[in-house]
Amino acid sequence: MAQPDTKKIFFENLSGAGKAIAVLTSGGDAQGMNAAVRAVVRMGLYVGAKVYFIHEGYQGMVDGGENIEEASWESVSSMLQVGGTVIGSARCKEFRCHEGRLKAAHNLVLQGITNLCVIGGDGSLTGANLFREEWSGLLTELVDQGLIEADAVQKYSALHIVGMVGSIDNDFCGTDMTIGTDSALHRIIEVVDAIMTTAQSHQRTFVLEVMGRHCGYLALVSALACGADWVLIPEMPPEDGWEDKMCKKLSATRSRGTRLNIIIVAEGAIDRHGTPITSGIVKDLVVKCLGFDTRVTILGHVQRGGTPSAFDRILASRMGVEAVLALLETTANTPACVVSLRGNQSVRLPLMECVQMTQEVQRAMDGKRFEEAVKLRGRSFENNLRTYKLLAHRKPESELPVSNFNVAVLNVGAPAAGMNAAVRSAVRVGISEGHKMFAVSDGFEGFYKGQIREVKWADVGGWTGQGGSLLGTKRTLPAKHVEKIAEQMRMNNINALLIVGGFEAFESLLQLYEARTTYEEFCIPMCMLPATISNNVPGTDLSIGADTALNAIVETCDRIKQSASGTKRRVFIIETMGGYCGYLASVGGLAAGADAAYIYEEPFDIKDLQANVEHLTEKMKTSIQRGLVLRNENCNENYTTDFIYQLYSEEGKGVFDSRKNVLGHMQQGGAPSPFDRNFGTKISAKAMQWVTKKLTETFRKDEGRVFANMEDSCCLLGMRRRALVFQPVVQLKDETDFVHRIPKEQWWLKLRPLMKILAKYKTSYDVSDSGQLEHVIRNRPKESDASVAM
Repeated sequence: MAQPDTKKIFFENLSGAGKAIAVLTSGGDAQGMNAAVRAVVRMGLYVGAKVYFIHEGYQGMVDGGENIEEASWESVSSMLQVGGTVIGSARCKEFRCHEGRLKAAHNLVLQGITNLCVIGGDGSLTGANLFREEWSGLLTELVDQGLIEADAVQKYSALHIVGMVGSIDNDFCGTDMTIGTDSALHRIIEVVDAIMTTAQSHQRTFVLEVMGRHCGYLALVSALACGADWVLIPEMPPEDGWEDKMCKKLSATRSRGTRLNIIIVAEGAIDRHGTPITSGIVKDLVVKCLGFDTRVTILGHVQRGGTPSAFDRILASRMGVEAVLALLETTANTPACVVSLRGNQSVRLPLMECVQMTQEVQRAMDGKRFEEAVKLRGRSFENNLRTYKLLAHRKPESELPVSNFNVAVLNVGAPAAGMNAAVRSAVRVGISEGHKMFAVSDGFEGFYKGQIREVKWADVGGWTGQGGSLLGTKRTLPAKHVEKIAEQMRMNNINALLIVGGFEAFESLLQLYEARTTYEEFCIPMCMLPATISNNVPGTDLSIGADTALNAIVETCDRIKQSASGTKRRVFIIETMGGYCGYLASVGGLAAGADAAYIYEEPFDIKDLQANVEHLTEKMKTSIQRGLVLRNENCNENYTTDFIYQLYSEEGKGVFDSRKNVLGHMQQGGAPSPFDRNFGTKISAKAMQWVTKKLTETFRKDEGRVFANMEDSCCLLGMRRRALVFQPVVQLKDETDFVHRIPKEQWWLKLRPLMKILAKYKTSYDVSDSGQLEHVIRNRPKESDASVAM
């Protein structure tokens, strides 16, 4: 008999009754901090704990008084979309000395607070750990000074600390992404995209300086996302003589007809001897050596500002809930931990292990052990650097391997932002591997019509930031035209196939695999990259394009909610795309602070609709002014958007009025987000390296041809939890609901209770998948670097 999962229903097993949790933000601010504060407050209240704000970080803890304020449910309303931190952040010299920490301990004990959630960087978290270690001694001192009663030492014997890393620099070891990094990348890429248009008009070179005094993550990833010509970061200073190499590269780019150059410099960039390389130095160098019209743009604190991205809101919300869980499960012997993200999974890591690893990076850089510094940053950083070098710096023809293999790449299905970045990456990596790369226009419709052409390195320049599909894409499946497609493959001697697309691409690959028994032309390595805003492809947690669509939904929801600001109470019914897949509605709802999200995967009836209306009615009687309800386009054939709108309008009479909005194809348009650009770029590079390996393995020298008919030569490359995995498409058939075009199991359904809890619903929450305490691993296995978050 199976044992019951003791962690299955969180609400029945863990209680915060009698506990007091305080949340503070410290150090520099970062977009998404407010989402984390909101999640901590609401999850804490949900489990019955008292929750307190500590205003102005550690300074507020030392000063006490009004700086420590009890939080209510309504006090965190409307803060999800606000940048910075509404509870304030300050650097506190007083807390660094023993007397300051003694005052802070006294102020916490006065409120009965022994659980602390700290959102900040490594300095803030190190300070929190020191405070925890000194706690019992501080209480004894307070008793000796007569400031607290003797029994308080026993009653408040242990201080429990959980950290969340809020830093735009992404400089904290142990986590793939820190809160605020994705939003900062959004600000940078918005500026780069805008600058590119003016730079092309005047044939200018632009030098952009981005933040990163000790960490080059923002510079590196933004360079990868915009296809910059050169990047300078502190972890990997350029070799001596870099000035000539850079100028030759810029000159070569211009000679191929490009009208602009982009150079990105991290503010902490140095050369091999530790001499700073500033944006001004780079500009003067380009002007002196090449005579190019060159301008400098220093982004500065623009990168810290603005609204948080969808990714940061979801990350912060997940981490906030996880932090409360960690505090409730902690014991006197549990080390202080940080909650973080690896791949697509929450993890808890010992705080000081992460801090020590982060400090090791700086020591390696100070000791000029730059290769070691890059490795210590983690697989994600290392992979970003390797991919950038592969795509930005073209080897001379004489240095390229000669494979004599022809590889075709095509888009299939609906357009998705990030497709072009994936195609660019495939073409350039393929050329670097020695292959001839062919582009197929208009999917399989173009394939059987012979719309196939060879593409060169320069042909895909500037593709990274372009939305839609520059190759053209159609939903046509190959089954009806398989004979003509086989003929085109024979005529063009295609030895491998890379398909970038959504569910139609998955079905197409299955059809081509089945056609192998009739046509040997399809006995070649074939790989698919999932690219669809619906995120409905089996075998992967995330698809290229879904992040851009989520940001479009969240930005629109923000504007729609703001339209009701200062008016009477109002509920908005928003319809999202996704086919039968509720990913956009559910995750968009979590990111936008929705009160409900109706999806096909979670059936609902008129009683559920009525309960939602009653719940909103109760909330509207308090200070809550606006409600948000998302509906997936195919969630129910009878409960249409119009029906739900009319129901809410009728039942909410006298309390709130309703408005509806169908977002439509605006979710599919626009420039790709930094996440989608980099996700597409990196998984495409990985796919092409797999293609090269399979071509080498399956080439029959005696016959002079490639012959691959095994299951593992026809794969989908997807992200599963922490790993990027090549999965034979045949093995994914059983995981797929072909009627509704969705996977049978979908990871994001576990996020739905979070949305409900944060919207004040009583619900069951499965914590069997919550983070477990792990240790920081210096070098994780290569295949485990999902690098979801770039």
